[in-house]
Amino acid sequence: MSQTPRIICLGAMLWDVIGHSPVTLRIGDDVAGRIHQRPGGVALNVAVALARHGLAPSIISAVGRDSPGEALIAETRALGVATDWLWRDGPLPTDLYMAIEAPGGLVAAIADAHGLEAAGPAILAPLQDGRLGDATRPWDGTLVVDGNLTLETLALIARDPCFARASLRIVPASPDKAERLAPLLGHDNAIFHINRAEAEALAGRTLADSIEAAEAIRAMGAARVIVTDGPRPTAEAARNAATICQTPPTVAARHVTGAGDSFLAAHLAAELSGALPAQALDQAIRAAASHITASPVPGKDIA
Repeated sequence: MSQTPRIICLGAMLWDVIGHSPVTLRIGDDVAGRIHQRPGGVALNVAVALARHGLAPSIISAVGRDSPGEALIAETRALGVATDWLWRDGPLPTDLYMAIEAPGGLVAAIADAHGLEAAGPAILAPLQDGRLGDATRPWDGTLVVDGNLTLETLALIARDPCFARASLRIVPASPDKAERLAPLLGHDNAIFHINRAEAEALAGRTLADSIEAAEAIRAMGAARVIVTDGPRPTAEAARNAATICQTPPTVAARHVTGAGDSFLAAHLAAELSGALPAQALDQAIRAAASHITASPVPGKDIA
């Protein structure tokens, strides 16, 4: 076992299978391109990005007892992420994410995270049963919470004293899962990292821009919220502080899957190193821009 981690990423750990089209796609198109397979999932993407920043993250997730699961664990460890606290007691295979990307960005994606959903609150056991912490001795560190977790699990994190001392970084995973995060809105130690579409899903209404979105989620009880909006300005709203806003550089997107995870990791790494909010926001925006302009992240080339 590794030493007690100071950063834990909690949520999806799976295989990403991503097809890259060199041309713009319409429904029904069939084109030549490249297909890569690599470790993925919101929680794991953030963990890997944190490792690249020189930090030592651990991941808590559900991984099947199958050959894809064994390969995923081995590759995750090779990327600098500790895997000592995984839940592997379910009957389901290792989770999978499939996406198609084109020059304009993401075309479509499907996430098969049934293993994580089947684990439910059981995935939290290391933080509750004394291995990492319990109600009388809560774990004290930064916990990245992925919206792929079940509503029951997220609600438990919001109220369980085992998480009372954790600094939470909340990321929805997608607009259709944003409403799951509502129980965490009142958590005093939570920072929400969301995009405008996710903010709209959480707020239940259309929001004109990132500033309006950040302030809307802040008004719903969030202690601090950061809202991205693609190439448009990014905003941060927090209790007892003026809303700040920065505009990303103009770039041509080549690879969008995981951009938000790179943003979160860079923001967290900057703040852990002592950066002020505006400085951390700038570093996160630059990291996301670098991510989407880079060639697709290397992985197994399967087509």
